[in-house]
Amino acid sequence: MHVRTLTGGFAAALAVTFSLMGGQAVAAPVADADGALAARVVTYDASGSAEFRSAVDRGAAIWNESVDAVELRPVAAGQRANIRVLADNGWPRAITTSLGNGTVYIGRQAVNEGHNTIRISSHELGHILGLPDRKPGPCTSLMSGSSAGTSCTNAYPNTAEKAEVEGYFGGAFARTAGAVPVNSLIVN
Repeated sequence: MHVRTLTGGFAAALAVTFSLMGGQAVAAPVADADGALAARVVTYDASGSAEFRSAVDRGAAIWNESVDAVELRPVAAGQRANIRVLADNGWPRAITTSLGNGTVYIGRQAVNEGHNTIRISSHELGHILGLPDRKPGPCTSLMSGSSAGTSCTNAYPNTAEKAEVEGYFGGAFARTAGAVPVNSLIVN
């Protein structure tokens, strides 16, 4: 895991400077007592994911093991989630509304064709975290999706994919939108 440090005063000063210059400023991340930056928490609701619930939880855990700048957590009872995960009979897909927000469908069609449910979950969550499809691609690329074939069970992002997500969520001036366009449907 990576540890980032940044002084809050410097980050706040730069945020004000950028906002005065017409750029889009984002809130400076919160640092803990040691000065390490806290991960941005993104919640997910997998209550509609039916038989894929454990695959969704595992996909979220894989992202949590892989990156530091964002943490995927199950939504608390009575709270609204950033990500809604649903099961249906179609092809897996993600609908992004903004970076870290949207709806994921774990489609049974891909599962019935032999694709790995944990890879599907991790891949679709990758879209919500800002990553586009990278097809065709090798099994070592999580975002190669179904183009890697049904024998591919790799559910972990590669080094470049991890770095991209870290860039979107890490630091005081992380991008406010990822490579995936906002309000887009990504059908894998």
